[in-house]
Amino acid sequence: MKNSIDYAAFYERVGRMNGWDFSSMNVVSEKIEWNFYEEVARNTRSSDLLLDIGTGGGEAVLSIAKVALLLVGIDLAQGMIETAQHNLQALGVHPNVRFLHMDAGKLVFPNHFFNVISARHSGFSATEVFRVLADGGIFLTQQVSEQDKHNISEAFGRGQSANRPGTLMNRYQNELHEAGFHDIQIREYNATEYYATPDDLLFLLTHAPIIPGFGETEADFEHFQQFVEEHHDEKGIRTNSARFMITARK
Repeated sequence: MKNSIDYAAFYERVGRMNGWDFSSMNVVSEKIEWNFYEEVARNTRSSDLLLDIGTGGGEAVLSIAKVALLLVGIDLAQGMIETAQHNLQALGVHPNVRFLHMDAGKLVFPNHFFNVISARHSGFSATEVFRVLADGGIFLTQQVSEQDKHNISEAFGRGQSANRPGTLMNRYQNELHEAGFHDIQIREYNATEYYATPDDLLFLLTHAPIIPGFGETEADFEHFQQFVEEHHDEKGIRTNSARFMITARK
Protein backbone atom coordinates (compact mmCIF):
# COMPACT_ATOMS: atom_id res chain seq x y z
CA MET A 1 0.00 0.00 0.00
CA LYS A 2 1.22 3.48 -0.77
CA ASN A 3 2.37 5.67 2.11
CA SER A 4 1.68 8.88 0.20
CA ILE A 5 -1.59 10.46 -0.83
CA ASP A 6 -2.77 12.41 -3.85
CA TYR A 7 -4.01 15.35 -1.81
CA ALA A 8 -5.47 17.23 -4.79
CA ALA A 9 -7.66 14.30 -5.80
CA PHE A 10 -8.57 13.57 -2.18
CA TYR A 11 -9.70 17.14 -1.47
CA GLU A 12 -11.71 17.29 -4.69
CA ARG A 13 -13.55 14.10 -3.80
CA VAL A 14 -14.16 14.99 -0.15
CA GLY A 15 -14.97 18.59 -1.06
CA ARG A 16 -17.89 17.62 -3.26
CA MET A 17 -19.01 14.89 -0.89
CA ASN A 18 -18.73 16.58 2.48
CA GLY A 19 -16.47 19.64 2.59
CA TRP A 20 -14.86 19.89 6.02
CA ASP A 21 -18.16 19.27 7.83
CA PHE A 22 -17.49 16.92 10.74
CA SER A 23 -20.50 18.04 12.78
CA SER A 24 -22.14 14.61 12.43
CA MET A 25 -19.40 13.01 14.52
CA ASN A 26 -19.96 12.45 18.22
CA VAL A 27 -16.59 13.33 19.71
CA VAL A 28 -15.53 14.89 23.01
CA SER A 29 -12.23 16.75 23.34
CA GLU A 30 -10.43 17.50 26.60
CA LYS A 31 -7.94 20.36 27.08
CA ILE A 32 -8.64 22.25 23.86
CA GLU A 33 -7.01 25.59 24.56
CA TRP A 34 -8.62 27.79 21.92
CA ASN A 35 -11.16 27.93 19.10
CA PHE A 36 -9.30 29.16 16.04
CA TYR A 37 -12.08 31.14 14.39
CA GLU A 38 -12.99 32.75 17.70
CA GLU A 39 -9.38 33.95 17.76
CA VAL A 40 -9.77 35.25 14.20
CA ALA A 41 -13.00 37.04 15.12
CA ARG A 42 -11.37 38.59 18.19
CA ASN A 43 -8.71 40.16 15.94
CA THR A 44 -11.17 41.40 13.30
CA ARG A 45 -12.97 44.75 13.30
CA SER A 46 -16.28 45.43 11.58
CA SER A 47 -14.46 47.59 8.99
CA ASP A 48 -11.86 44.91 8.13
CA LEU A 49 -11.43 42.82 5.00
CA LEU A 50 -10.79 39.18 5.93
CA LEU A 51 -9.22 36.49 3.74
CA ASP A 52 -9.57 32.81 4.72
CA ILE A 53 -7.07 30.53 2.95
CA GLY A 54 -8.00 26.87 2.53
CA THR A 55 -11.57 27.62 3.51
CA GLY A 56 -12.84 24.15 2.56
CA GLY A 57 -16.62 24.12 2.48
CA GLY A 58 -16.69 27.36 4.46
CA GLU A 59 -18.32 25.57 7.42
CA ALA A 60 -16.08 27.14 10.06
CA VAL A 61 -15.43 30.62 8.69
CA LEU A 62 -19.10 31.24 7.92
CA SER A 63 -19.73 31.15 11.66
CA ILE A 64 -17.90 34.50 11.94
CA ALA A 65 -19.02 36.03 8.63
CA LYS A 66 -20.67 39.01 10.32
CA VAL A 67 -17.50 40.23 12.04
CA ALA A 68 -15.92 41.60 8.84
CA LEU A 69 -16.93 44.12 6.22
CA LEU A 70 -15.84 41.62 3.55
CA LEU A 71 -15.00 37.94 3.93
CA VAL A 72 -13.30 36.11 1.07
CA GLY A 73 -12.71 32.37 1.35
CA ILE A 74 -10.42 30.63 -1.14
CA ASP A 75 -9.56 26.99 -1.77
CA LEU A 76 -7.52 25.13 -4.36
CA ALA A 77 -10.14 22.37 -4.66
CA GLN A 78 -13.07 23.30 -6.89
CA GLY A 79 -15.15 20.69 -5.08
CA MET A 80 -14.62 22.53 -1.78
CA ILE A 81 -15.66 25.85 -3.31
CA GLU A 82 -18.82 24.30 -4.75
CA THR A 83 -19.71 23.03 -1.29
CA ALA A 84 -18.90 26.44 0.22
CA GLN A 85 -21.24 28.14 -2.26
CA HIS A 86 -23.97 25.67 -1.35
CA ASN A 87 -23.41 26.27 2.37
CA LEU A 88 -23.51 30.02 1.83
CA GLN A 89 -26.81 29.82 -0.06
CA ALA A 90 -28.28 27.64 2.68
CA LEU A 91 -27.54 30.34 5.27
CA GLY A 92 -29.44 33.00 3.35
CA VAL A 93 -28.31 36.55 2.70
CA HIS A 94 -24.62 37.25 3.36
CA PRO A 95 -23.71 39.96 0.81
CA ASN A 96 -20.28 40.44 2.41
CA VAL A 97 -19.10 36.86 1.67
CA ARG A 98 -17.34 35.55 -1.43
CA PHE A 99 -15.86 32.12 -2.13
CA LEU A 100 -13.26 31.79 -4.90
CA HIS A 101 -11.32 28.94 -6.49
CA MET A 102 -7.70 30.03 -6.08
CA ASP A 103 -4.16 28.83 -5.45
CA ALA A 104 -2.80 30.13 -2.14
CA GLY A 105 0.61 30.37 -3.77
CA LYS A 106 -0.66 32.85 -6.37
CA LEU A 107 -3.15 35.15 -4.67
CA VAL A 108 -5.05 37.22 -7.25
CA PHE A 109 -5.52 40.27 -5.00
CA PRO A 110 -3.92 43.73 -4.88
CA ASN A 111 -1.07 44.52 -2.52
CA HIS A 112 -2.05 45.55 1.04
CA PHE A 113 -5.70 44.57 0.41
CA PHE A 114 -6.71 42.57 3.53
CA ASN A 115 -6.54 43.57 7.18
CA VAL A 116 -6.78 40.01 8.52
CA ILE A 117 -5.75 36.72 6.89
CA SER A 118 -6.42 33.26 8.31
CA ALA A 119 -5.36 29.76 7.27
CA ARG A 120 -6.67 26.73 9.16
CA HIS A 121 -5.10 23.35 8.40
CA SER A 122 -4.02 24.65 5.02
CA GLY A 123 -0.77 25.43 3.31
CA PHE A 124 0.06 29.06 2.53
CA SER A 125 2.76 31.20 0.98
CA ALA A 126 4.26 33.54 3.59
CA THR A 127 5.44 35.95 0.89
CA GLU A 128 2.01 36.08 -0.76
CA VAL A 129 0.27 36.57 2.59
CA PHE A 130 2.67 39.39 3.41
CA ARG A 131 2.08 41.02 0.02
CA VAL A 132 -1.72 41.17 0.23
CA LEU A 133 -1.85 42.01 3.95
CA ALA A 134 -2.21 45.68 4.88
CA ASP A 135 0.42 47.38 7.02
CA GLY A 136 -0.39 46.65 10.65
CA GLY A 137 -2.52 43.67 9.64
CA ILE A 138 -2.46 40.27 11.32
CA PHE A 139 -2.06 36.74 9.99
CA LEU A 140 -3.32 33.75 11.98
CA THR A 141 -2.79 30.10 11.13
CA GLN A 142 -3.66 26.87 12.91
CA GLN A 143 -1.97 23.70 11.74
CA VAL A 144 -1.98 20.00 12.57
CA SER A 145 1.11 18.99 14.53
CA GLU A 146 3.15 15.92 13.64
CA GLN A 147 2.13 14.07 16.82
CA ASP A 148 -1.59 14.35 15.97
CA LYS A 149 -3.49 10.99 16.12
CA HIS A 150 -0.25 9.39 17.22
CA ASN A 151 -1.75 6.12 18.42
CA ILE A 152 -3.68 5.72 15.15
CA SER A 153 -0.51 6.21 13.09
CA GLU A 154 1.25 3.62 15.24
CA ALA A 155 -1.59 1.13 14.79
CA PHE A 156 -1.58 1.46 11.00
CA GLY A 157 2.17 1.79 10.60
CA ARG A 158 1.76 5.00 8.61
CA GLY A 159 0.30 8.47 9.08
CA GLN A 160 -0.23 11.89 7.58
CA SER A 161 3.19 13.09 8.74
CA ALA A 162 6.50 11.29 8.92
CA ASN A 163 8.33 14.40 10.16
CA ARG A 164 9.75 15.00 13.61
CA PRO A 165 7.54 17.00 16.03
CA GLY A 166 7.95 20.73 15.48
CA THR A 167 9.18 20.45 11.89
CA LEU A 168 6.20 22.21 10.30
CA MET A 169 5.91 24.80 13.07
CA ASN A 170 9.58 25.77 12.79
CA ARG A 171 9.36 25.93 9.00
CA TYR A 172 6.38 28.26 9.03
CA GLN A 173 7.93 30.42 11.74
CA ASN A 174 11.10 30.84 9.68
CA GLU A 175 9.17 31.53 6.47
CA LEU A 176 7.06 34.21 8.15
CA HIS A 177 10.15 35.87 9.60
CA GLU A 178 11.92 35.82 6.24
CA ALA A 179 8.85 37.29 4.53
CA GLY A 180 9.04 40.32 6.82
CA PHE A 181 6.54 39.57 9.60
CA HIS A 182 7.24 40.57 13.20
CA ASP A 183 5.70 39.86 16.61
CA ILE A 184 5.43 36.17 15.69
CA GLN A 185 3.69 34.28 18.49
CA ILE A 186 3.22 30.50 18.83
CA ARG A 187 0.80 28.45 20.93
CA GLU A 188 0.41 24.67 21.09
CA TYR A 189 -1.89 22.07 22.58
CA ASN A 190 -2.17 18.30 22.59
CA ALA A 191 -5.72 17.40 23.59
CA THR A 192 -7.31 14.03 24.26
CA GLU A 193 -10.22 13.04 22.02
CA TYR A 194 -12.91 10.40 22.61
CA TYR A 195 -14.98 9.16 19.68
CA ALA A 196 -18.32 7.79 20.86
CA THR A 197 -18.62 4.94 18.36
CA PRO A 198 -16.49 3.15 15.76
CA ASP A 199 -18.65 4.81 13.07
CA ASP A 200 -17.62 8.25 14.33
CA LEU A 201 -13.94 7.39 14.06
CA LEU A 202 -14.47 5.67 10.71
CA PHE A 203 -16.08 8.85 9.36
CA LEU A 204 -13.00 10.84 10.36
CA LEU A 205 -10.55 8.44 8.74
CA THR A 206 -12.63 8.34 5.56
CA HIS A 207 -13.00 12.12 5.24
CA ALA A 208 -9.60 13.38 6.46
CA PRO A 209 -6.11 12.43 5.19
CA ILE A 210 -4.95 11.01 8.53
CA ILE A 211 -4.05 7.56 7.20
CA PRO A 212 -2.89 7.74 3.57
CA GLY A 213 -4.91 5.39 1.39
CA PHE A 214 -7.17 4.32 4.26
CA GLY A 215 -9.51 1.52 3.25
CA GLU A 216 -7.67 0.44 0.13
CA THR A 217 -6.97 -3.01 1.57
CA GLU A 218 -8.81 -5.41 3.88
CA ALA A 219 -5.91 -5.16 6.33
CA ASP A 220 -6.88 -1.56 7.09
CA PHE A 221 -10.22 -2.65 8.50
CA GLU A 222 -8.51 -5.36 10.55
CA HIS A 223 -6.18 -2.71 11.99
CA PHE A 224 -9.18 -0.49 12.60
CA GLN A 225 -11.08 -3.16 14.56
CA GLN A 226 -8.00 -3.93 16.63
CA PHE A 227 -7.42 -0.22 17.33
CA VAL A 228 -11.01 0.22 18.53
CA GLU A 229 -10.71 -2.76 20.87
CA GLU A 230 -7.41 -1.59 22.35
CA HIS A 231 -8.30 2.09 22.81
CA HIS A 232 -11.94 1.96 23.92
CA ASP A 233 -13.05 2.78 27.47
CA GLU A 234 -16.11 4.22 29.17
CA LYS A 235 -15.47 7.65 27.59
CA GLY A 236 -15.14 6.35 24.03
CA ILE A 237 -12.36 5.50 21.58
CA ARG A 238 -9.29 7.48 22.66
CA THR A 239 -6.83 9.33 20.45
CA ASN A 240 -5.31 12.82 20.46
CA SER A 241 -5.63 16.16 18.69
CA ALA A 242 -2.34 18.09 18.41
CA ARG A 243 -2.41 21.63 17.05
CA PHE A 244 -0.28 24.74 16.92
CA MET A 245 -1.29 28.31 16.17
CA ILE A 246 0.94 31.10 14.87
CA THR A 247 0.02 34.77 14.81
CA ALA A 248 2.18 37.33 13.03
CA ARG A 249 2.00 41.07 12.39
CA LYS A 250 3.02 43.00 9.31
